[in-house]
Amino acid sequence: MRKEERYKGVIGWFTENVPIAETELHYKDPFQLLIAVILSAQCTDKRINIVTPSLFEAFPTAEVLAASTPEVVYEYVKSVSYPNNKSKHLVRMAQMLINDFNGIVPSDINELQKLPGVGRKTANVIASVVYDRPAMAVDTHVFRVSNRIGLTNNSKTPLETEKELVKHIPEELIAKAHHWLILHGRYTCTARSPKCDMCGLKPWCNYFLK
Repeated sequence: MRKEERYKGVIGWFTENVPIAETELHYKDPFQLLIAVILSAQCTDKRINIVTPSLFEAFPTAEVLAASTPEVVYEYVKSVSYPNNKSKHLVRMAQMLINDFNGIVPSDINELQKLPGVGRKTANVIASVVYDRPAMAVDTHVFRVSNRIGLTNNSKTPLETEKELVKHIPEELIAKAHHWLILHGRYTCTARSPKCDMCGLKPWCNYFLK
């Protein structure tokens, strides 16, 4: 099967069967989403959604968070992965938002990556979800599913995966496709024992066809 055919089939199936695909993180504004995505690194969205309500209540703005300390923030996030590092990142991120960005979460991917705790994946999530930019954030689910289906040619890094996906997916669908692949990896194409019997992508999947 040619790669173009595979992409056409996969995108067609998702468009028809998953017309709405969005982040499962709970947030009310760009600042809250930025906090949630920083915290979600190597942690489940479910856990983050348990932790963030009290955190958002205690630190409603970048100014309030910037004036706090990692030790105080730690008490709110201690049940997530790497809470010490993430507490430091959050406070420093808020301080930089105030000092360098007038308290506004930037929309540019390179500018976003200047913020503590924000790597390329997080920057792409913010750019696509908040600002509707054609950015493809590659997490473990996107990386695994893309390689497994055959959307990528055994890419070795998230950046390779990102470039390949962006090259083949129509620009207006890139932001949504990020969620398609994440949700598919989270609930169907799981790391261990993928649920191939209930998967609608079988006709285009390298893994299944082998």
